[in-house]
Amino acid sequence: MPERWTQRLELSDGRILTLRPIEPADAEPIRQTFPLLSPEEVRLRFLHPIKELKGDLLKRLTQIDPRSQFALVVAEPLPPGQALIGAVARLAIDEGTLRAEFAILVSRFLAGQGLGTLLMKQLIRWARLKRLDEIYGDVLDENDAMLGLADSLGFRRESIPDEPGLVRVRLDVRPLSRRLSGAALLSRKTPD
Repeated sequence: MPERWTQRLELSDGRILTLRPIEPADAEPIRQTFPLLSPEEVRLRFLHPIKELKGDLLKRLTQIDPRSQFALVVAEPLPPGQALIGAVARLAIDEGTLRAEFAILVSRFLAGQGLGTLLMKQLIRWARLKRLDEIYGDVLDENDAMLGLADSLGFRRESIPDEPGLVRVRLDVRPLSRRLSGAALLSRKTPD
């Protein structure tokens, strides 16, 4: 799988980076670079302040189950464990469903380069390959960058009851043929 999801990226400022699946060896570089994120970047991604990544959370973020989770990083073109990580995107299937929750973090050092869009398109691609119905994410209503990205890719917004300040964005990732056949089934009258 790694080669299928690996790309060499050249940013507009000339930096060369690698888009690739996350590896367990990325845990230490992620832990070390986490303090470089601004408190605002952390809050917008995790929805509350976190001072450091450690223990179970770090393990959960870097040791994924490929049957139900997918995660990519944008990193220096060095081996996992040595490369600094500048962006992370992940998708986790809700147990027993065909829905998955996404999360994306692009550090301010790489912002404005189109990486959020690239990462989200890769998450959508993986979701379609897994034949999921939907991907979704909970976003702070002040996170204009993430909401704008979601809007540009066709996500629809909805409020979350009892969660003021949060917006859920959803994208139907089923192929058109599956959407149309599902709509046809719903439109049929059921016998009395």
